[in-house]
Amino acid sequence: MSTVPAVSSSTAAPAGSSGSASSIATSNEESGDRFLKLLVTQLKNQDPMNPMDNAQLTSQMAQINTVAGIEKLNTSVGAMSDRLSTQLMSSQTLQGAGMVGRQVWTAGSGLSVEAGKGVGAFDLPRAASAVSVDVLSAGGTVIGNLDLGAQASGRRTFQWTVPEGTNPSGLSFRVNASSGKQVIQASPQAADRVMAVTAGPDGLVLQLARQGTTPVNNVKAWS
Repeated sequence: MSTVPAVSSSTAAPAGSSGSASSIATSNEESGDRFLKLLVTQLKNQDPMNPMDNAQLTSQMAQINTVAGIEKLNTSVGAMSDRLSTQLMSSQTLQGAGMVGRQVWTAGSGLSVEAGKGVGAFDLPRAASAVSVDVLSAGGTVIGNLDLGAQASGRRTFQWTVPEGTNPSGLSFRVNASSGKQVIQASPQAADRVMAVTAGPDGLVLQLARQGTTPVNNVKAWS
């Protein structure tokens, strides 16, 4: 006598499928019920002279347990995913609240001016024997210069006092770095201030005073 066809574990949707955890659980429950009905029918109608042996019965029961186990696993994974999503959103909200009002640094050569002081930063890939900074007006004219001398590799900040009567709008800077006769390309960084923070699908998004909306991943440093 043939045995009851095995119920494949494919009745449970694979991880990452579009079906909800509840629909998966319902499908598995229905499959388990059908399996039990078929097994009971088989036991009632089996050949008395050739009954199902213990190995066959154990195999059938193992398949039932497999279906039930998959259902419990899918339910647990779904609940865990929901909890993690909630905790992540709460963590991002708290983190974002602490960023408002702070100064951040992003790639760029704009000179931020506050209380008559212009501030900027740059990153040197290696040590330089001579470093200077040119301050440029909105039209690109050099209106100031800072001689910073020799500098080690890494990130450096500078401050420039804005002369009285100078229009602070649109100021920028240019870094000149060299080691002997070899020019070193410095990476400029512009200062900005966080006005608001929102949580986007790819992480936190900052609303900056000067640059507008920017992902938090674009921030090079905080101060």
